[in-house]
Amino acid sequence: MSVRHATPTLSLSQAEELVKKHYKLTPSELRHLPSFEDQNIYIAAVEGGEYVLKIINSENNCGSGLQKYLMRLLTYLPGIPISKAPLSPRLLYEVGQTAARMDNILREVEHPQLNKLQRDSFTWSLSNVPILEKYIHVLDGDPLQEVVRSVLHQYKTTVSRKYPRFRKSLIHGDLNDLNVLVQADESRGYRVSGIIDFGDMSFGCSVYDLAVSIMYMMHLYPNPIEVGGLVLAGWESVLPLNEAERDCLFWLVLCRFCQQLVLCLFLSPCYPENQDYIMRLSKRGPLILHKFYEIGKEQVEKMWFHTAAQFNDRN
Repeated sequence: MSVRHATPTLSLSQAEELVKKHYKLTPSELRHLPSFEDQNIYIAAVEGGEYVLKIINSENNCGSGLQKYLMRLLTYLPGIPISKAPLSPRLLYEVGQTAARMDNILREVEHPQLNKLQRDSFTWSLSNVPILEKYIHVLDGDPLQEVVRSVLHQYKTTVSRKYPRFRKSLIHGDLNDLNVLVQADESRGYRVSGIIDFGDMSFGCSVYDLAVSIMYMMHLYPNPIEVGGLVLAGWESVLPLNEAERDCLFWLVLCRFCQQLVLCLFLSPCYPENQDYIMRLSKRGPLILHKFYEIGKEQVEKMWFHTAAQFNDRN
């Protein structure tokens, strides 16, 4: 994994000038939005409309001490990150349902350049979990290192063997706690209002989006073990898993925990100005990973699939 140090740090006044020059818009409001490696800036325009100016992290240099970045202006989606809303069983169900619907739509996308999204060496893909072995030294001295090693072993001996039977499609790849947006509804609850940040999109396996969403929602819910069944219920109301996908879901969720833990520990020193964002899941994540590993695949799956069946029967 190449570590990119050229994180954009444009000021709001610089962003204002860029928007005026390249998009012929006059900002009436600008503010910074959170991001892992890129820079996101909210913009409300005098001419109407709300946007996000996204400055892509790049290691390209242009002259002495100057950086060259790719810039995009995106439509701003209303809502708040799901991490700021109280989670209910119904909302977790809707997360799974929305994710599956999105994957169904992505499966129909056609474009002559779609092969560019193959991304066979993408570090964060659940197809490339064994890459973590290169970075596992960040856990030297931590008892959790053996848990991670064991999960990697299960991936290589169990998941990889069943990979050919996973259904392939274009996937979002990063349905995390900040990329799922929600809005309050008429019943004083919350509903999913949008999915943002398709920067990790790639050709992968549909079940990856389910596993990733389960993993991140676990960080937000008081009882993490209940999350899998609720998100799974929503997913299977649209896209039922096949036998191979069901049998590997537990390990795929744990693999995402391992990716989040190891890669964020490795990357954090490279982006000291953004450590709070990168390590925001570091308190609960290791505890949940260890707990689920101790409970074991059989018991966790029994609860997940029973909860999913019950929830769908009631709906």
